[in-house]
Amino acid sequence: MLDPLNDQSNPIVLNSMTAPTIAARGPVIPDERAELLEVAARLRAEVAGRIVGQEKVLDEILMALLAGGHALLVGVPGLAKTLMIRSVSEAMRLGFRRIQFTPDLVPSDITGTEVMEEDATSHSRLFRFVQGPIFANIVLADEINRAPPRTQAALLEAMQEHSVTVAGETMPLPAPFFVLATQNPIEQEGTYPLPEAQLDRFLFDIRVSYPDEDAEVAILRNTTGREYAPLDAVIDAAQTIALQRMVRDVPVADVVLQYAARLVRATRPDESNAIPTVRQFVRWGAGPRAGQALVLGAKAHALLAGRNAVMPSDIKRVAHPVLRHRVLLNFAAEAEGLSAERIVDDLLEHVPMPKSDIRV
Repeated sequence: MLDPLNDQSNPIVLNSMTAPTIAARGPVIPDERAELLEVAARLRAEVAGRIVGQEKVLDEILMALLAGGHALLVGVPGLAKTLMIRSVSEAMRLGFRRIQFTPDLVPSDITGTEVMEEDATSHSRLFRFVQGPIFANIVLADEINRAPPRTQAALLEAMQEHSVTVAGETMPLPAPFFVLATQNPIEQEGTYPLPEAQLDRFLFDIRVSYPDEDAEVAILRNTTGREYAPLDAVIDAAQTIALQRMVRDVPVADVVLQYAARLVRATRPDESNAIPTVRQFVRWGAGPRAGQALVLGAKAHALLAGRNAVMPSDIKRVAHPVLRHRVLLNFAAEAEGLSAERIVDDLLEHVPMPKSDIRV
């Protein structure tokens, strides 16, 4: 999972195919950096003008996008999960496709299929591949857990390798490429839980909660009048890739990398530094990809905060969306009503955080 180029300025990669391409473009010059940060701020402001009361969720979506990762949005119905993703895509000048996951959806409905055509002149027959909706920059996998595992697995290669293999031929997906999926936690009838390998491919598991009273009043005011005005597309593919490159260029001190590694290792019940809660209630802990996600998410958070280096607090900020879906609880935890959220809370409390006045 480490960068095959062994680039010390970019020690952690999430996708070994795309990371060298991003890094190969060279450093971002100061003027370009300021311009790109302004573009990122405009993107957030554009979407925030439509979505009320979900600032934390919006920040985590943008962090995932800038880190080059995928995001899973989990929340009860009616919290604007789909609208939020649609709004983000509308504010980005990128190709967007929505896939409604249903029990009868098959893998070819996602990846595409071969159709037979007859040449009008020679009357010879040949197969032509018709691309599926996965061939887009932003793919909304709506209610992803309503499709059976066989169909869910159609996303595995796309999410990890940014490519699709059909009939023995591997085809690259457009860059940048993001899967933003939604899932309702309370509607279990007719659903299929995502397997661990699928969950691990999501950089963030983002929890969408109820808005506070003021935000809910604003929602009622904004949604019961005229229809939404169209959003301005403020960022294109080249700028998105440049921002991803900036994220990877954010330096990280070794002590911060060690903090990220210790957090991840502390989730594993057989590790020497596992806390008692983990030993008692965790079946499987997080793998190395979780550490990669912690560092990349922290880099994106630091960049959006206007800082030039990752601090331990950045790691702590992204710990919940990175770890909550990678810590698998056992039956004892279910009997006690214990959540992965509680496990992450305990980890952050017991794993010592380095001093913030670090140097890189």
